[in-house]
Amino acid sequence: MPSFDWIVVGNGLTGAALGYELARQGFSVLLLDRSPQPPSATLYSYGGIPHWTGKTDLTRQLCKAGMARHRALLEETGVDTELRELDLLLTVPVGADPVAVAQGYAGVETLPVPLEVAEAVALEPLLNPDAIGGALTVRHGHVNPTALVRAYNEGLQALGGQRVIAPVTGLVRVGDRVTGVLTPSQAYAAGQVAIAAGGDTRALLQTHGLKVPVYFTYAELIETLPLDLTLRTLVMPANLTRSTLEQEATLPETEPHWEKGDLELMAPILDVGVVQFQDGHCRIGQISRIHTNPHPTVDAMESEAKIRHGIEQYVPDLVSVPGQWRGCTVAFSRDGLPLAGPIPGVEGLAVFSGFSGPFILVPGLAEQFARWATGASVSIMAAVAPGR
Repeated sequence: MPSFDWIVVGNGLTGAALGYELARQGFSVLLLDRSPQPPSATLYSYGGIPHWTGKTDLTRQLCKAGMARHRALLEETGVDTELRELDLLLTVPVGADPVAVAQGYAGVETLPVPLEVAEAVALEPLLNPDAIGGALTVRHGHVNPTALVRAYNEGLQALGGQRVIAPVTGLVRVGDRVTGVLTPSQAYAAGQVAIAAGGDTRALLQTHGLKVPVYFTYAELIETLPLDLTLRTLVMPANLTRSTLEQEATLPETEPHWEKGDLELMAPILDVGVVQFQDGHCRIGQISRIHTNPHPTVDAMESEAKIRHGIEQYVPDLVSVPGQWRGCTVAFSRDGLPLAGPIPGVEGLAVFSGFSGPFILVPGLAEQFARWATGASVSIMAAVAPGR
C-alpha cells in the first residue's frame, strides 16, 4: 500500500494550496480529486482577491500573507496565474445613498469610495445608469482560478508530491485514528489526512459519523465564450444577500434541518455580478441556494433565464451573449472564519474548508497550516480550529 506523510482530499484551491505548502515543508504528499476538473467553486469562481477586506488582526494578517503568497507563486512554480489589480465596482440600489452604504464597510483595511451614478458609469461605461443609485469602488485583486490551481499542482509535483485522479470512497480508520483513504482501485496510507473538499467536505465526513460545522450553498452562474466587448471593472452588489442567507442557514433553529438529506432550507437569492477574464470570457452570476443536498436537482434553463434577466438591468450588453449555465457547491462556516486543523476526537484527520473569500485567505493559511504540521507553534491555528 503506498504511504505518505499527508494525503489531501480535494484539488480545488484549498486542497491544491495545502498540498503544495505541505510539500514545501518537506512532507511527502498525495493530492486526490475525483476528476481532472470537477465542477467546483474554484473552477467556476470570479477569482476575486479581496485583499482590502481585513477587519481584525487575524484577517488582516491573512490578507497580507495571502498577497505575499500570490506574488511569490510565479517565481516558485513558473506558472502565470494572471494575477492583477482591477477596480471593483459595488453597485448601490436606486434610492440608496452610496455614502450611507459605504458605512457598512466600516473597519475594513481599505474603505471603498462612494461614487455618484455618473462617476460609476465613467468607471464602467457598460453599466446602465438607470439601474443604480450610485456605487462604491476599491482596488481589488484578481486571478485566473484554473491557472492558480495549475501553479500549485505543478509546484507540488516539482517538489516530489503526487496527484492522483480518483474519488475517495472512504477513510481507513482503526478505532479513533485515521490511517489512510480508500479509492475504487487503491488504498493509500498516511500519517495524516486533510479533507479539503469544499462543499463536499460535510457529506464526506458524515459518511463516517463525523460532524464539523462546514456548510454550503449551491451556486449557479453563466460562463460565456470570449467576447468582443470589454468590461473595465468587476461588478458586484454592495450588499450581498448571500451573506444574510448564510447567516440564516446556521441559526440554531435551522441546524437540525441540515441532517435531512434533500431539503431546500430557504428560497434562492440572486446577487447580480460579472467579471471578465483576460482571454475575454465572462462569468455572470450568481444564484445561491441553501439545500442540504450538495448536488440538488435544478432547472438550469430557469436559472439561466433569471441570471440573464438580472444582468440585463445592470449591464444590458451581456443579456444575450453566448454562454452556459454552471452549478457548484460553495463551502462556508458559521462565523465567517475557515475551519483548519485537526478534527476533535479523531487522530490523524484534519479539515481545511469553509472559506469566505478563499482567494485571499487560503494561500496564507495554507502556509501557516503547513508550518503547524511541522510541530511549529502557530498561534493563528487556534482561531480557526474546527473545535473552536
